[in-house]
Amino acid sequence: MAGAIIENMSTRKLCIVGGILLVFQVIAFLVGGLIAPSPTTAVPYMSVKCIDVRKNHHKTKWLMPWGPNHCKKLKDFDEAVSRQIEANDIVFAVHVPLPTKEMSPWFQFMLFIMQLDIAFKMDNDLKENAEVTLDVSLAYRDDMFSEWEEIAHAIENRKLKCTFSSPKTLESEGRHYDCDFLPFMEIGSVAHKYYLINIRLPVNERKGINVGIGEIKDIRLVGIHQNGGFTKVWFAMKTFLTPSILIIMVWYWRRITLMTRAPVLLEKVIFALGISMTFINIPVEWFSIGFDWTWMLLFGDIRQGIFYAMLLSFWIIFCGEHMMDQNERNQLSGYWKQVGPIAVGSFCLFIFDMCERGVQLKNPFYSIWTTEVGTELAMAFIIVAGICLCLYFLFLCFMVFQVFRNISGKQSSLPAMSKARRLHYEGLIFRFKFLMLITLACAAMTVIFFIVSQVTEGHWKWGDITIQVNSAFFTGIYGMWNLYVFALMFLYAPSHKNYGEDQSNGDLGVNSGEELQLTTTITHVDGPTEVYKLARKEAQE
Repeated sequence: MAGAIIENMSTRKLCIVGGILLVFQVIAFLVGGLIAPSPTTAVPYMSVKCIDVRKNHHKTKWLMPWGPNHCKKLKDFDEAVSRQIEANDIVFAVHVPLPTKEMSPWFQFMLFIMQLDIAFKMDNDLKENAEVTLDVSLAYRDDMFSEWEEIAHAIENRKLKCTFSSPKTLESEGRHYDCDFLPFMEIGSVAHKYYLINIRLPVNERKGINVGIGEIKDIRLVGIHQNGGFTKVWFAMKTFLTPSILIIMVWYWRRITLMTRAPVLLEKVIFALGISMTFINIPVEWFSIGFDWTWMLLFGDIRQGIFYAMLLSFWIIFCGEHMMDQNERNQLSGYWKQVGPIAVGSFCLFIFDMCERGVQLKNPFYSIWTTEVGTELAMAFIIVAGICLCLYFLFLCFMVFQVFRNISGKQSSLPAMSKARRLHYEGLIFRFKFLMLITLACAAMTVIFFIVSQVTEGHWKWGDITIQVNSAFFTGIYGMWNLYVFALMFLYAPSHKNYGEDQSNGDLGVNSGEELQLTTTITHVDGPTEVYKLARKEAQE
């Protein structure tokens, strides 16, 4: 009778916990879908062709496309030919943002891609595998009257990938090639109000610079930055979730330190997962509003990489610790074959990120994909990381298969066991299946929302209500993995309650060798975990 009462109470507790987590999960999605705007905004810019007249005592080297001190402009290149203006004297100028607008630190980053408008001409055809050389400069100022301050200057090369659908005849002259977008620039902070980009296409026929690139008519840029409204919602979520995870983490570790035994491997890994989640949550981005921290994008990548590496390691160790008859347990060294690919893959991705965003800290125009050596190096790192991910997936599937096979064997022999011993094994089985279900649900929701955010237009409109799908994806998935870690620490925290002598090993009739196998996950001597209690593992006579 008492066992049935405890079973009902435990089931009710589990339902309450699951319901509370579900409510918070729905709130996380609704915050992004109904409150936050779209995560990013794309703004097209058309460059203005300016005449560089510094040789005639121009006051500044920065050429403005508009405003009171705008440059001398060219309508098109036909005008340049008629006025005998050389290509080296033409500068493509772009002012960011557009007139009457200002940039803001809430935009967090700026990413620019470039498209060249190249016209076909019989005597100036675009060669195969052509490469354009760009002499680019970036400057900033915080009001409309200050002098421009240089941020970066570089000479970069970009490979042109263009197709021409019409036959290359005289009748086709003037038609434009269909060219791919080119990576242009990325900055990890938006600390200033105004930015100016000057682009030159230096021509040197003797060295073959910018020869055989066709007739470039215009240069277009597309600037992408994070929306300020989304940034504020994102910061608010981080600020709220940081103390939430910190509190449950402190509570979890305090429960462990109250035990008379040392922490077991699974408990240590869960705690490490909580630390990595807290590392992501800490809203250091607030400082980027007042400081020009261009390294925030790289820092964010490193934080995410640490969390994902810990999450993948946790899944492996969780499966291994639930192989109930495995001898080598509670030792990290026993998982080197499975954890090794995670470490190698994470290291490769870290090196790749340092070669890309690490270099961009000094040169925002740099891209590892613009050279053959850089492309091969980047592909090598990505391929090695992909191979490690495949090996990890195979190891994980094999371990999950082993656990389920072990579970099937134990379930067939459960009725013949003593009550206490049977409840021990039922606890292991319940915990594994429960977490596997949550893990699969989280992974499925991540994949589903990612696909939906890619195939939809970015928002759904139901009557007067507009749901931002992409924002809901970011806030919902971010909240979901926080709840996942929260649930892990709550459900796997050992209890500090004192249970009577009647539940000792001797009275339960459990063999000491079998009990030692169970102590890596159950540890009845020091009290059961919350999941153990919720699954009626503490049946009382």
